[in-house]
Amino acid sequence: IIATGLEVNESLVAAQKLAEEGISAEVINMHTIKPLDEEAVLKAAEKTGKIVTVEEHSVIGGLGSAVCDVVAQKACARVMKIGVNDTFGESGPAVELIKKYELDGESIYKKVKAFLGK
Repeated sequence: IIATGLEVNESLVAAQKLAEEGISAEVINMHTIKPLDEEAVLKAAEKTGKIVTVEEHSVIGGLGSAVCDVVAQKACARVMKIGVNDTFGESGPAVELIKKYELDGESIYKKVKAFLGK
């Protein structure tokens, strides 16, 4: 799981829930998107063959897109992007918006589990 911003903590929550079921998930804190740590992305792709990106941003043009660009050019892995789907943003308390857009630990856990086919 490659995450950025507030989603790093939510991804750690999801990884813990996955671990309780015997599923190992590494969480990478991608603190900058440009420049992107391509080496970390490539290591993750090689290690698992599957990458999940998580961001509190549109899934178009953000972390997920940057990771997909690297994977498409230099690796062989499936990528699932978790973020705000193509919609206008809203203002409000962060915790409420994270839950609304299913960017909380529980939602990430469920999406990753489905992506893994488990």
